[in-house]
Amino acid sequence: MSASASNGITLHQFSSSHYNEKARWVLTFKQVEHKRVGHLPGPHISAMKKLSGQSSTPVLDWHGKIIAGSNEIVTFVDAEVSEKPLFPEDPTARKEVVEWCQRLDNELGPAVRTLAWSGMIDHTGYVIRVFGRDQSLIKLFIYRLLFPLLRSVIGKANGVNPENIKKSEGITTRYLAEIDDATQTTGYLVGSEFTAADLTAAALLAPLSGLEHPDMKLPEPVVESFKIIINRYSEHPAIRWVKEQYRQHRAG
Repeated sequence: MSASASNGITLHQFSSSHYNEKARWVLTFKQVEHKRVGHLPGPHISAMKKLSGQSSTPVLDWHGKIIAGSNEIVTFVDAEVSEKPLFPEDPTARKEVVEWCQRLDNELGPAVRTLAWSGMIDHTGYVIRVFGRDQSLIKLFIYRLLFPLLRSVIGKANGVNPENIKKSEGITTRYLAEIDDATQTTGYLVGSEFTAADLTAAALLAPLSGLEHPDMKLPEPVVESFKIIINRYSEHPAIRWVKEQYRQHRAG
């Protein structure tokens, strides 16, 4: 299917989430016209279960075909739109890209999510500014009233506790070093071209990277507890690599 014939495509998302960013990225990279429907953390669960039979975002409605999960969406869209392939034809290289994507999704993504939530979960107003930019005022008013009740549930679901925060810091540091090492030769994780591995790594590190891209730029002023976390990694070469991937490969 060509990107020019892509009407009737809807992405259900959190407006500021690194897994959701993977879905936004592949759609814009492939120049697929699509509509975005934003949801708020917590209340999203019932809507996603009704739509897809599971509770997480992102969920892509592709002309009535429902695809749930960021990795599944990246793989599906890449197969549907052949231009600018994100998975190499060479079987060995393709296997390496798939393995990178799986490890990043399973390990780095949850770790970054824990760190990001740990930096803002105690600041109701900031959470609303991060996730509520595509919501109506009445929905935001209700969410502000409900969030104190949702805070503990969201914190538990995202591993916001001292032991897991420390573990997440270690995982993030390890992956930053691994990404920096892997990209030294060509600037990319696999081979010499941008692949799904690079898209996944850059998107999943986006919340810690202080990006200017409108889809992942944090509302200013960033709360101090979150700013401390971002500043911890800001000078790492892998974070500079993330910014370069956004500059070269992430359209508006």
